[in-house]
Amino acid sequence: MLDDSVTKVKKSKTFGTVTRAFKKAEGYVDEKIDDFEKSELKEKLESLVDKAEDKAEDALKKMKDMGKDFAEKAEKKLDKLSRSDKKKPKA
Repeated sequence: MLDDSVTKVKKSKTFGTVTRAFKKAEGYVDEKIDDFEKSELKEKLESLVDKAEDKAEDALKKMKDMGKDFAEKAEKKLDKLSRSDKKKPKA
């Protein structure tokens, strides 16, 4: 029974129309993929990604350096505060 239904659907006009439309769409997509691969856009996008990665690495390095500087300054302030606290007479 299921085989009969499948056969009827495959023979229907709608199935034929949909199949042709699908093949047209598939051809169009394949053509656009080929156009994209042949264009310089792919290389430009790859270059853009490389530049973005470089900038991100630079920014990360700067943030690490800033974090180190901040930690060193905080440590110096805490040392200074603890030394000044020791010098004060206790009440």
